[in-house]
Amino acid sequence: MLSYNRRKNRTKTNVKHNNKGNRPVIYVFRSNKNIYAQLIDIEGKVLISYSTLVFEKAEKINGIEKAKVVGKEFAKLCKKQGFEQVVFNKGPYNYNGRVKLLAEACRQEGLKF
Repeated sequence: MLSYNRRKNRTKTNVKHNNKGNRPVIYVFRSNKNIYAQLIDIEGKVLISYSTLVFEKAEKINGIEKAKVVGKEFAKLCKKQGFEQVVFNKGPYNYNGRVKLLAEACRQEGLKF
């Protein structure tokens, strides 16, 4: 548990200090079944959110495919609202698996971070 908290605090500090342009931040949360992405501005207001809960019952796909779909749809919503420059906050999760695929899908749709 100690390394989890250290990684969480280190990520939070890096995002805070590296966000020079006051860009909105993408926060990622993942559970065993679902993955969530939120775009939050500097003041803490949720601007956009998207998760697998939107389409979970319609399609039975695995977690990796869910992460790709969430990343693409989330990026489309962000671009539609006019956000292209963002900061990616992976939180306490390692940058691999579903978190990495979500980030790569966002980049493919045109988000820059």
